Amino acid sequence: MKKIVFTTLAVAAAAALPAAAQAQSTTRTAEPYVGATIGIHDLGVGLPDDDGGIYGVVAGVDVPVGERFFVGAEGNFNLGDGAIDQEYGVAARAGVRVGERGKVYVRGGYQEVKFDVRNLIGVNPPAGFDRTDGDYLVGAGVEFGLGDAPVRFRAGVDTIAFDSTRATVGVLFGF
Repeated sequence: MKKIVFTTLAVAAAAALPAAAQAQSTTRTAEPYVGATIGIHDLGVGLPDDDGGIYGVVAGVDVPVGERFFVGAEGNFNLGDGAIDQEYGVAARAGVRVGERGKVYVRGGYQEVKFDVRNLIGVNPPAGFDRTDGDYLVGAGVEFGLGDAPVRFRAGVDTIAFDSTRATVGVLFGF
């Protein structure tokens, strides 16, 4: 099931990006960005310490579709503490511009998480124990800029397979 969802999202993103590039406004071009994020990822497994801070980077590109709408793709990598050792993923985005510097978006993709089992359950796992798990990611967020600087601020909430919750904030630099 995970592979079907991921493959469907990947195909949809691959099909949407060329169409969006062709339909883009003549006044706006592709908008690449990189940034730093910080947040918390709650695994929701019911253990006392089943969450952890995440600290990472994000990079992506948005392509305007008309004057207000956009589609895009992004990737992320985070190191963690507590129950999270590290995580990484990719997502397709679709959203609407709010004013000149704001965006509201939804996204869907895939996120892989490597757990810190010792912090999670208090003992080291046996040799060969798979400490990773991944599944589809869905979420929503906002971005806004201040003034004419290429810097934007971001806040978002995601879930991985509706089992865990990730809340992040970040700073993006567009170029």
